[in-house]
Amino acid sequence: MSARSRPPFRADQVGSLLRPEALKQAREQFLGPQTPQSNLGPHDNAALRAVEDRCIRECIAMQERIGLQAVTDGEFRRRSWWLELVLGWEGFEADRTGSARLKWRNENGVTQGFSELRVKGKIRWRPSSVVRAFQFLKSNTQRVSKVTMPAPNCVHYYTGGNLGVYKDDELFWDDLIAAYRQELKALVDAGARYIQMDDTSIAFICDPAHREFVRSWGQDPEQLLQQYAERINSALAEVPDEVTVTLHQCRGNREGSWAAEGGYDPVAEVLFNQVDVDGYFLEYDSSRAGGFEPLRFLPKGKQVVLGLVSSKTSRLEDETELLRRIEAAARFAPLEQLCLSPQCGFASSIKGNPLTHADQEAKLRRVVEVAGRVWGR
Repeated sequence: MSARSRPPFRADQVGSLLRPEALKQAREQFLGPQTPQSNLGPHDNAALRAVEDRCIRECIAMQERIGLQAVTDGEFRRRSWWLELVLGWEGFEADRTGSARLKWRNENGVTQGFSELRVKGKIRWRPSSVVRAFQFLKSNTQRVSKVTMPAPNCVHYYTGGNLGVYKDDELFWDDLIAAYRQELKALVDAGARYIQMDDTSIAFICDPAHREFVRSWGQDPEQLLQQYAERINSALAEVPDEVTVTLHQCRGNREGSWAAEGGYDPVAEVLFNQVDVDGYFLEYDSSRAGGFEPLRFLPKGKQVVLGLVSSKTSRLEDETELLRRIEAAARFAPLEQLCLSPQCGFASSIKGNPLTHADQEAKLRRVVEVAGRVWGR
């Protein structure tokens, strides 16, 4: 087996990393304490940006030291993995009181409600904080700079079918996709060659409870899946071929909690064959994600990054266990088309998951070590 010169890499990562305590304290000092009602979105505080810059340089150094080929800024300039982008555009607001019908849960039951996205006006792109953050990342590393953003279908799903001022679904999609195309062009113009779209909605459709949630809007889950594939493709239609685009699938990741369960079986054929991306980051760290059988639908020319290492817990995965699971996955998809990563980021929100920075580094190092054994360095 060979290493890869183009992403996704044999040893890769999803994106977000645990925020240093100094960064959390600076955010509270300069932006005020985070509450459910507090605004999210890009800030323009020079003092906070100086702290972010320092912490991001340290974050980059850690990833380079471990041996990752692609590095991120850990999403250190964001409070939320997805709201930071869309709340920087016109037309959106968020209710963060946790009153939405979707719920976070862990092994003990429900922990809190979801943030709810509201469409309060016409959607229009504005220059985003994501592009500015990427520019800093790219200028501070010689490795491949990876940038993450929420997928457009994920934005639609979190509206719960309530499109606000849009009485016509097509008009909503036209404006949303136009904003995405402008964002993607700005990233490409800034030098981005590795872009990841993060999505929970397609993985949510694997869960019977979420399928009923979709039906409560008057939507058919199978038709919605087809529509989501088409909308992702439309958003990516103008991205140059030299740019690698991946799609990350997750059943929710917030402070160790999740929001859905169920294998990829109901969505795999559409996901792998009708979504025009170069690869997929798939959550596979627990039984909630099902088995590897859906990988049989993976076509030639696409990669799947197996998210076998959990970012939700501190337990360090055993090397032998990871090798065994990669071998099991290779029964359904060629080993040459597989890679390895954590199942999600370590801090989808600023609080982060219940593990330490040392735990995080050990898990990323384990990914690099195991990938080296399987595919060579």
